[in-house]
Amino acid sequence: MFKSLKEKLSSFKRKIDEKFKSESKSESKVKKVGLKDKIVTLVKDREIIIDEKGVSEILEDLEIILLESDVAFEVVEEISRNLREKLVGRRRKIGEKLSEIVINELKFTILDILEKNKFDFDEFVELKLKEKRPINVVFVGVNGTGKTTTIAKVAKRLMDFGYSVVLAAGDTFRAGAIEQLEEHGRRLGVRVVKHKMGGDPAAVIYDAIRHAESKGIDFVLSDTAGRMHTKKNLIDQLAKIKRVTKPDLTIFVDESIAGNDAVERARMFNEVVGIDGTILTKIDADPKGGTAISISYVTEKPILFLGTGQRYEDLVKFDSNWLVERIFGGI
Repeated sequence: MFKSLKEKLSSFKRKIDEKFKSESKSESKVKKVGLKDKIVTLVKDREIIIDEKGVSEILEDLEIILLESDVAFEVVEEISRNLREKLVGRRRKIGEKLSEIVINELKFTILDILEKNKFDFDEFVELKLKEKRPINVVFVGVNGTGKTTTIAKVAKRLMDFGYSVVLAAGDTFRAGAIEQLEEHGRRLGVRVVKHKMGGDPAAVIYDAIRHAESKGIDFVLSDTAGRMHTKKNLIDQLAKIKRVTKPDLTIFVDESIAGNDAVERARMFNEVVGIDGTILTKIDADPKGGTAISISYVTEKPILFLGTGQRYEDLVKFDSNWLVERIFGGI
């Protein structure tokens, strides 16, 4: 997981050490320092002031690494701006490695970005169930990104917490999608509400909600179509689903390995439909990590869960510290 990004950051750190290894010797010669505050700092406090030129050189390399790792451009700009503010003019002790300072500040900057839209799914559920039942959760995203399987994983997790669930086969344009959801329902022992292929998705979800209300079921988890090639039809359909069924959460699902494509799709769904959060699948197969870093920042909505494998149990609640440790651990 994130092997490529970790390797690049490790190489980046070594490059900083190599580039600035002779800095202490050259800067300890007072006549070469030039600026009065640098001279006073160096001689009196045995510290070095990190200057604009050195920071700019470092950030140029870092920006390339982040862009190559599928970090969205605006996120790279935010990281770069933040690091520049933290580093330029900062004092470091002679002998203290500049690379350590840069990597630590990068780590905290990414952590701040990931924490910005923090949301606790379990707390939301607990509070919401005191107000109403069922909680209506609609899942959106393009076909082939693991959306239907993710719905089954969320169902399994909720059932493990003691909640009851019904599934709604709202992707009525693909017979395979209905069959797939039915198979998951059979394995989990969960009722699947469906209509015939080509039916009205909003009607399917509406019927699932009525069924849940009559049976005292806690959750309705609804699949939807994801036909990007017919964008207007898709958007109109999702808008009707939201208008008719009034979901409590609309969750976008995509693959972490899709990189910037996933980020742009999340942006589109958020702008035209409105999402409340994201679930990223296949995080275990992602060598870069840019999607996870970027998607919350771009949509201004939280990451809720990460898919870490094929089993129903392979769904972990999003934790910023866990993710950052996967990127920076051992560097």
